[in-house]
Amino acid sequence: MTGSKVIVAIRVAAEPALAFEVFTNEIAAWWQPNQLFQFTPRGPGTVRFEGGEGGRFIEELPGGRIFEIGKIKVWEPGARLVFGWRHATFTKQQDTEVEVRFEPVSSETRVTVEHSGWDSVPKDHVARHAMAGAVLLKHEGDWWQTMLGRLKARAIARN
Repeated sequence: MTGSKVIVAIRVAAEPALAFEVFTNEIAAWWQPNQLFQFTPRGPGTVRFEGGEGGRFIEELPGGRIFEIGKIKVWEPGARLVFGWRHATFTKQQDTEVEVRFEPVSSETRVTVEHSGWDSVPKDHVARHAMAGAVLLKHEGDWWQTMLGRLKARAIARN
């Protein structure tokens, strides 16, 4: 994907395989919904990855309804994860993508999130919250940094 994107990274005191496992298998334990960055207007549910490559990234809403956030495009345990990311009101042409890389750095793992494709979402779309491109990307980056901090704490607790 090209266009506007957010890139954030953090070092986690864990091997890449464990960091990947916590990111994917334990996402419900560290993921914190945010009113700015929720997938549906129905309120937050529980997110999870279903299967590997070709599987889905979903949110299970209160009452059991499932919203497919995106398809899992790359599933390389301990190395890389790529998945689609869409709001409930996105059209098929409005799709963003998240790439997560897990790179060993000494005894730690650098977890890098690159969230791209925001140019596919019109400036007046509800998912942008009336924010100009740079302002939206700053808020998105801050939110991802907070999420990675929660991932780091969860990985440390597991290590």
